[in-house]
Amino acid sequence: MNIGQFKSVNGQLLGSVATATIDLARLGLRPVDSDNEKAPAFEIMVLNVAKRWVQIGALWEATSNATGEVFYQGRLDDPSLPEPLQIMLFGNDEEGFRVVWNRPVARRENLDGSRQTRRSRAADAFGEGNATDNGQLAERMDDEIPAF
Repeated sequence: MNIGQFKSVNGQLLGSVATATIDLARLGLRPVDSDNEKAPAFEIMVLNVAKRWVQIGALWEATSNATGEVFYQGRLDDPSLPEPLQIMLFGNDEEGFRVVWNRPVARRENLDGSRQTRRSRAADAFGEGNATDNGQLAERMDDEIPAF
């Protein structure tokens, strides 16, 4: 879901992020100049209530495995937020970037630390359902609610 945008204004990437509970109307992306390959590409800066720019996050460059598209991913974090906000930016310097949020999925682990395998649909306590694996309707549902 798009929650914001950044555009080039006088050579600086400025933008905003807004959700139901967050309204960051004045954000800036400050390029990070580093030879370290693990360094972020940008620091995310916010203009605070005292009109000072403070760092609120960072973005790292990534490449889509499916399309080869370059994008940026990172997070916004501040003591005023209940938890960090995972974001991704898609676009470019000339046309601007759209900000997309991402909620990380908790990893499921077994007691021995190994990752859990996916459960079958029958194991989710909702039964078999009426859709095939590709999402097509497998059979017509009865209008009657089954008894348990």
